[in-house]
Amino acid sequence: MTPVPSTLLLSALLLLTPSPEELAEGCSCAPAHPQQLICDSALVIRAKISSEKVVPASDDPLDTHKMIRYEIKQIKMFKGFEKLKDVQYVYTPFDSSLCGVKLEANNKKQYLLTGQILSDGKVLIHLCNYIEPWDDLSLSQKKSLNQRYQMGCGCKITTCYMVPCSITTPNECLWTDWLIERKLYGHQAKHYACIKRSDGTCSWYRGGPPPEKEFIDISEP
Repeated sequence: MTPVPSTLLLSALLLLTPSPEELAEGCSCAPAHPQQLICDSALVIRAKISSEKVVPASDDPLDTHKMIRYEIKQIKMFKGFEKLKDVQYVYTPFDSSLCGVKLEANNKKQYLLTGQILSDGKVLIHLCNYIEPWDDLSLSQKKSLNQRYQMGCGCKITTCYMVPCSITTPNECLWTDWLIERKLYGHQAKHYACIKRSDGTCSWYRGGPPPEKEFIDISEP
């Protein structure tokens, strides 16, 4: 397969929305609930990182941009089956200023990786994706990866920064971690999913037995 086109990479990175929460110099990402990041990703997998290699971003000899190619061992795929069956490599910008991700390539630590699938089949990941060490995820988050998060992809999750804060549409859930805990990834992010109900409304749902009739036919992961 051909290398990642640098023009496509830069175009994708330019679409990242700036926010107050800057992750690295020159790279900033709009705050988003883990569910939203997973819904917006084309690929969601659990994997180990076997090795890393710096490679050219394109086959243009005048292009000086570099990429890190991580060789991975895929453990489980949660999303992306229709496009890829098994992922061997993921790519990220070499520079952190372009939202490049630095991962431990020791074949020991497991990660939850989310990213985009480019037209040539390559997987691109960056700091604005949801990328976490697997052991840092809560039990509710791990369960939600199987189906709960994707059940709520038609819902709107709105971040509350200050009061008053109220829903404006029936399919909206208010994310209040910042308002209550002064941190984005607090209790609500770690333990709740915003689920669409049979009547089209959305509400927060914590892992456990299905709370209402419309959830009865959904098996626990």
